[in-house]
Parts: sequence; structure tokens; C-alpha cells
Amino acid sequence: MINVSGLNKSFHQFAALSDVNFTIKRSEVVSVIGPSGSGKSTLLRSLNLLVKPDSGIIQIGGQQINADALHHRQIADFRRQTSMVFQHYNLFKNKTALENITEVLICTQRLPKSQARERGMALLSQVGLAHKADAYPSTLSGGQQQRVGIARALSVNPQVILFDEPTSSLDPEMRREILNLIAGLADKNLTMMIVTHEMSFARDVSDRIFFMEQGKIIEQGKPSQILSAPLENRTRTFLHDFA
Repeated sequence: MINVSGLNKSFHQFAALSDVNFTIKRSEVVSVIGPSGSGKSTLLRSLNLLVKPDSGIIQIGGQQINADALHHRQIADFRRQTSMVFQHYNLFKNKTALENITEVLICTQRLPKSQARERGMALLSQVGLAHKADAYPSTLSGGQQQRVGIARALSVNPQVILFDEPTSSLDPEMRREILNLIAGLADKNLTMMIVTHEMSFARDVSDRIFFMEQGKIIEQGKPSQILSAPLENRTRTFLHDFA
């Protein structure tokens, strides 16, 4: 489903990603953990080209790009393979909850408005927000805005859903609500990558965990191994300090 080879990205003199390589199978859920500045968010953003890698090859589903020879016309096609759920929701403030979902269906998927509305309402029902279809983001709680963001991500039937610290802006009650929703999606055999600081959640929902440090995947494995018996000293130190 996802194959990444030799992925590199620098910002000025700072190496955000350094020779990153991994494979993720269809329906696999991978959580990415590590200290701030380790490259976790840059990795996710590189996978859907919100950040253009300096070099490397990314394959998602049947689409492959080479960052060394990336053409502008490839970007839109490649981005259709993924959907991103952002830390700060990234909703259109001047559009209702429903319109935030239907916009991409009408403009990108070219669905008729009636079909887009029907699908949007079904997704809002799925995340428990059908009664907020006509509400604007400013009137919604953080947890509700994030649920709209998740519904929007699901709307285009992506190959992969990327979650970039989806609970970090939420209070504890709202955090549990969103984590439970994502855990429910994991049960539906969706392929997901989740950047998170929620270790118990990563243990419960993930098939594998990647630990990142200084732009590299230092260690990867099953949650029981990474969180309980990590092989690398840096992973052990991080988990000890985090606890």
C-alpha cells in the first residue's frame, strides 16, 4: 500500500527527514511517535506532498512519484491517494460543517450537489454530527470540528488516511472522544498513519509503531515490543521521559 525509499527533506540546513525507508501494508495502522522536531509531521506532509521532498520515491496504491523528477501535474493525482486530518482542523471558516465536506466532493470528485450532500450527511451521521450540518466551525467545539475534519477525510474514499496529532489541541474529554472515533475507523480495515503522543492509544490501535528521532525511523515494531521492550537506547529514554 505504501512504499517509501530514500526520502529526504531539509529546511535550510536542518535535515527534517534523512533517508527514510518503510513499507506499510493495506489495512495496516501505524502510529508514529517521537520527540518534537523529530520529523513526524514532515513525514506525513511529504506523503501527500503538502511538503515537497528533496529526494526519494513514494508509492501509494498504484501511484508512484520520484521527488527528483516531480512534475506539477502529478501532484493533484498523487494527493488523491491520501486524506489528511490536521492538528488544528483546517476547516473553511466561512462554510458550514456540511459544506466543508461537500466542497471537495463537488470541486474535486465532480459529484452533483445532491449526491455530495447525501454523502456528506451520511458521513456527518457516522461521526455523530448530523444535527450540526448547518453549523459553522466557530460555533463548534474543538472535538466537533475534528469530527468534521475526519468526515471530510473519509469523504473521498482515500487509499490512506494520515492523522497529524489529531488530539493535541483538545481537552481530555474531547481527546477521548476523537481517539475512540479513530479506533472505530481502525476496526474498518482502513490504512492509517497516526502521529500521536497518546501512548496507550498507540498501543491499543496500532499494528506497528515507528519511533522517530532526528529525521530518521530509529526503531519500528509491534506495540508490545516498542512500548514495553524497545531495542534502542534512544527509544527507551524517550518512553521513560514521556512516562
